[in-house]
Amino acid sequence: MNDIRKIAFIGAGNMTQSIVGGMCKSGYPADHIFVSNPSPEKLEKMKSSLGVNTSQDNIEVIKQADVIVLSVKPQLMEQVCADIKSKVDNLADKLIITIAAGIRMPKYRTYLGDDITIIRVMPNTPSLVGQGMSGLVTDSADDKDKAYVTEVFDGVGDTLWVADEDQLDILGAVAGSGPAYFFEFMDSLAKGAMELGFDPEKARAMVQQTCLGAAQMAKESDLTLEDLRKQVTSKGGSTAKGVEVYQQRDLHTISADAVKAAVKRNQEMADLF
Repeated sequence: MNDIRKIAFIGAGNMTQSIVGGMCKSGYPADHIFVSNPSPEKLEKMKSSLGVNTSQDNIEVIKQADVIVLSVKPQLMEQVCADIKSKVDNLADKLIITIAAGIRMPKYRTYLGDDITIIRVMPNTPSLVGQGMSGLVTDSADDKDKAYVTEVFDGVGDTLWVADEDQLDILGAVAGSGPAYFFEFMDSLAKGAMELGFDPEKARAMVQQTCLGAAQMAKESDLTLEDLRKQVTSKGGSTAKGVEVYQQRDLHTISADAVKAAVKRNQEMADLF
């Protein structure tokens, strides 16, 4: 990584641990990473395993950093930002990244000032195993800042810049919520196998490896997802009969309705903060 900045993470939850772990694995110098958290247990774990700087004082780490990553629960964000604004007088000189769901960029300006540079990032839970899909959006960062944040989050998976926060809501409904949809589907397949005599362990092993293999094929292939499905579906064969059931139950409409419901909830959440 060419652009090395001092970066402070406010909050040491699972996502922070994942992102910082990915950064260190990618060669980011641990002495340029600062993490704050109210309780010491998570900090001690990160300090001992990764060698990063830690503190229970948000302001202490922010004052040493060029970049601030806000990684606290949305319901705590206003209080955390109020404390930061009252004690840090050069916020306009720092790049601010937020990974909190639901809070839009104009709201951060009411919290931290009109002159801040901010990037919203929406990572998903597979980031915890280095296979994340992070959506990013900004209304103020320049290309250099965007390249920096892209490289940071590429350490835990793939990144995708979107045009505006409405698109980020859609990405959240697909990539953010998507792991839950896939787990639901995987669970249903495993239970189908169990109903026919498989024990739970073998059913799970069969389903999770099949899911992983299909995803890898999709990632490496230039074919459309529909064409990949057709490749597996011999006319008149057993797969065709299984696919017919999904088509008869209109899986497309079910998935589209699920995404729309999640988008609607994302928009409702934005009004709560």
